[in-house]
Amino acid sequence: METPPPTSQQPKKRGRPKGSTTKAKTETEREAAAASGGVPRMRGAAKRNAPTDEKYSQWKSLVPVLYDWLANHNLVWPSLSCRWGPLLEQGTFKNRQRLYLSEQTDHTVPNTLIIANCDVVKPRVAAESHIANFNEEARSPFVKKYKTIIHPGEVNRIRELPQNKNIVATHTDCPEVLIWDIEAQPNRHAVLGATESRPDLVLAGHTENAEFALAMCPTEPFVLSGGKDKSVVFWSIHDHISASATEASKTTGSAGSIVKTADNPPIGPRGIFQGHDDTVEDVQFCPSSSQEFCSVGDDSCLILWDARVATNPILKVEKAHNADLHCVDWNPHDQNLILTGSADHSVHLFDRRKLTTDGVESLVHKFEGHTAAVLCVQWSPDKSSVFGSSAEDGLLNIWDYEKVGKKIESGTRSPSNPPGLFFQHAGHRDKVVDFHWNAYDPWTVVSVSDDGESSGGGGTLQIWRMTDLLYRPEEEVLAELQHFKDHVIECTSKS
Repeated sequence: METPPPTSQQPKKRGRPKGSTTKAKTETEREAAAASGGVPRMRGAAKRNAPTDEKYSQWKSLVPVLYDWLANHNLVWPSLSCRWGPLLEQGTFKNRQRLYLSEQTDHTVPNTLIIANCDVVKPRVAAESHIANFNEEARSPFVKKYKTIIHPGEVNRIRELPQNKNIVATHTDCPEVLIWDIEAQPNRHAVLGATESRPDLVLAGHTENAEFALAMCPTEPFVLSGGKDKSVVFWSIHDHISASATEASKTTGSAGSIVKTADNPPIGPRGIFQGHDDTVEDVQFCPSSSQEFCSVGDDSCLILWDARVATNPILKVEKAHNADLHCVDWNPHDQNLILTGSADHSVHLFDRRKLTTDGVESLVHKFEGHTAAVLCVQWSPDKSSVFGSSAEDGLLNIWDYEKVGKKIESGTRSPSNPPGLFFQHAGHRDKVVDFHWNAYDPWTVVSVSDDGESSGGGGTLQIWRMTDLLYRPEEEVLAELQHFKDHVIECTSKS
């Protein structure tokens, strides 16, 4: 029977389609770039359509006006995740901080987990000319590789343990969650045939692959995961102490594992939670409780759970969106507010005090500013009403829900801008697969795009901070601008 073509009502699944080829720059291109310290424009760059190039050119011309600092780092291989690690050094003009990335390869070289050191320039330090004149094909001098871990399978998701940011968890195309002690792991050289690094711990419990849904508890060493088995699995890293006392031979791995047995036997779950009818795409802990969490999936549902009560849902919001849900985040400042992002191009804000089984009735606001599937949402650590959303349209939007419904004076905002949208980062030229706010450096973001479809390979990492004139109190900004104006007039009159 002939399979009918997909319709516009059937959004494609998230991530790179399985079986497609991951692309990177060729060895010749990399060698040609060595002299300039950069990576040449990828061969497929000419395939970019004119509107995309024009929009990007417009954005780049505005960089000195819109940004306090921006660093562009070209990636030979795409990275599907990016996360800030611990703060290493504090300086007068910049801080040094860990950055976690990955390399998703075509298997001519191994897949890797990359630990980098990043120099984060402090506010109002970078020169205008410096941040504007970057080379898209070059590697940033602010990002230096520190250590390479040869990962068993591609790295789909990275999450750091809040209590110890040197401990990270990763998801790959297998049922387990892998735990890595970054400082204890040896540095490896990623060449074809190299032996895979061994994770420090393996968390077993899924019966099918768990690729994206992964979260670490902010208050306890607990881990959450979701997978294709439609379940949410809950572990405690501390359970490795009791697991080590059990004979490893009596512990069986999950079906379909590609992970070689570590010295420590796999850790079993504290709970397996059933309630979804399709793949679980994202999970998140409640910021104030280590036992409460939520999940979203391809069944279009948002589910709230409480491990103290049962393994069944506390509340299941049917049709939280009109398509697959890809991401969820719980507000760290206000535990009643939950964000979800979907293949229907929108971000929904829910108040858990008003949640019902009917998603439409529960909705506080629908944010519409993307033209493709939303892949990541995250609340800002710096202001309780601000959050970001990234999507397959190549945009990373910054929203403030307090601005929704407020009267906008004529001329201050384009009538076409969606309510609540106050900044749009348009520096990526393909889908923005992940981003992360910096908890140590206010209003600083790291974001990464997979450039495989638009340019033939690789990816782009950007570290950026919008100008503080955009988010500081209006009266304060106006006073500063008036002071600057008076200073210019004074200098002009003297000359």
